[in-house]
Amino acid sequence: MENEDKIPFTAHLDELRTRLIRCFIAVGVGFVASYAFKEKLFEILIKPLTSVMNPGDKIIFTGLPEAFFTYLKVAFLSGLMLSVPVILYEFWMFVAPGLYKKERKMLIPIIILSSVFFLGGSLFGYFIVFPFGFRFFLSFTTDTIQALPSMKEYLGFSSKLLLAFGIVFELPLVITFLARLGIVTVEFLKANRKYAILIFFAGAAILTPPDVITQTMMAVPLMLLYEISIVGARIFGKKKPAPDPAEADNEA
Repeated sequence: MENEDKIPFTAHLDELRTRLIRCFIAVGVGFVASYAFKEKLFEILIKPLTSVMNPGDKIIFTGLPEAFFTYLKVAFLSGLMLSVPVILYEFWMFVAPGLYKKERKMLIPIIILSSVFFLGGSLFGYFIVFPFGFRFFLSFTTDTIQALPSMKEYLGFSSKLLLAFGIVFELPLVITFLARLGIVTVEFLKANRKYAILIFFAGAAILTPPDVITQTMMAVPLMLLYEISIVGARIFGKKKPAPDPAEADNEA
């Protein structure tokens, strides 16, 4: 925060509105582009489930407009994922005026890394968590009980998890940035590790379905990401100023 004239509150609101409009436009453009490939996108989305289903099993829709609205939501989800770099850019640019000049130089790497971490979290959920979770759910199928997953239910379930994993994988970046600003320290992170683990499992229980496997597969990566955050805070965190030799002599 450099010595600049204070910006009126209404100006902040105008800037926020402008940046939100840009985000909505980015999502809209992504939605329109994705809708042309809606069937292929949904086929890719359900691949982790269909790969563990029994031969001959299919995904159904129970209402006449369900397939149509599901494809709309798939296109919107894809547009949202495609616009993540724009959304993150607008967010960090909105925050930028409150930072020092040297801190603003970090924004471009942070924007790039934010997109990479979000994408990495979503891919982790898609390729690692989904197959294990779906295999567990389908294990309850018997000779008299058959799973009939619907398009609507699957989309709601999978989109929630993809976004959740994408967001939680931002943890190292957020903590490292806070350490850089001097808000948190390595000592603080180490001292509160046990509370962080408790929060991770509680958060995983809220964000994931009520089964131990999926919850654990979110909580364990969060624990690893927390340790990575400590390393990032140690390397990039705000350094304590060296003690003044003159003051040290006076104290002696």
